Amino acid sequence: MTTLDKAILADITIEGKRFEVYVDPELANMYREGRKPDTKNILVVDEVYFDAKKAEKAKSEALQKAFGTTDIMAVLEIILKKGNVQLTTEQKRKKAEEKHKQIVSILMRETIDPRTNAPHTESRIEEALEKARVHIDPFRDARDQLPEILKEIRAIIPLKFEKMKIAVKIPPQYVHHSYGTLKGWGIIKEEWAKDGSLIAVVEIPSGAQGEFYDKLNKMTAGNNETKIIERSS
Repeated sequence: MTTLDKAILADITIEGKRFEVYVDPELANMYREGRKPDTKNILVVDEVYFDAKKAEKAKSEALQKAFGTTDIMAVLEIILKKGNVQLTTEQKRKKAEEKHKQIVSILMRETIDPRTNAPHTESRIEEALEKARVHIDPFRDARDQLPEILKEIRAIIPLKFEKMKIAVKIPPQYVHHSYGTLKGWGIIKEEWAKDGSLIAVVEIPSGAQGEFYDKLNKMTAGNNETKIIERSS
């Protein structure tokens, strides 16, 4: 548990009244993201405040009315689950970096250059985002931001979302090792040859084609047959 000088505020407003608690920034963030199973050691000061900076403590009657309990740990849990938690500057920076990487990863895996039908490289996408001065919100879902981001970068780099269906034939000696991975990519049709070979149709994002072939070749030591049978936007 951190010290008070490094603590941050978590708050919630219920029926017009604001309630605040001092929490450990890392542990509180871990709990909200599901990486910590309980609220142990999150609370830095065993008090609930109306205004923490003025040290104005919330009265028991107000807690009972707002939360249905005066148990501070129960109140903490409600605030963490339904309220707001401030982030440190470092946490904000990390979240911004993570969201940026998510956006780039999605664009690399799921889009192609319509002029060549080839996926864009990471450096090309990064350059387009930088040139367009795209703002990525660290607190919004990456996919929710894509429509706005695409509008800004399409003038710099042509992008098209596309999926492809690939027919794959796996020899019997490699089926057991590779079937689960193929299923994870998205098998939409499968049949079994008399010799035990697997013939499957897999649908993948076109930008992930290279990654798919690499994994397939590793699983089968290069002993496989593939054919693109359909492309769709």
